[in-house]
Amino acid sequence: MNKFKNKSMKILIYSFFIILLDQISKFLVLNTLGFEKSINIIPKFLNFTLVKNEGAAFSLFSNSTNLLTFISVLTSFLLIIIIIKSPPRSFWNLIGLSYLLGGTLGNGIDRFFKGYVLDFLELVPINFPIFNVADISINIAMICFIIDIARTKDKSRLKY
Repeated sequence: MNKFKNKSMKILIYSFFIILLDQISKFLVLNTLGFEKSINIIPKFLNFTLVKNEGAAFSLFSNSTNLLTFISVLTSFLLIIIIIKSPPRSFWNLIGLSYLLGGTLGNGIDRFFKGYVLDFLELVPINFPIFNVADISINIAMICFIIDIARTKDKSRLKY
């Protein structure tokens, strides 16, 4: 039981630092750059361009802030319950849950308090939506879950 509590606390602590990194990065870009400006960070690769995203990923469900805020809060609440009630199965599951909770809460905080999400990372060479640290965290979580599933599948195959 104690080992399980330690894993749950690790997930919550890692998530807290992801949220902190997300919120601090948004705050710094907002206060140094502001809206309607863009600054090149890595030539021909990365710009900081601050935008208000009232939708979800790729600006889907634009102008559905109340629904997206509700989904963010509900998802975060369910993730916290899962983290507290069910032990992470593996290292990759633990890391995936940390990044997913951190990313979900990072964007959820924006939606709840601002009514939109601040995005600022713009990849210059490709036509890709502008994103933020929370978005990266959610994508890292998906990669961790895929690795976890693949490793679990490989282990179960060896048992037979």
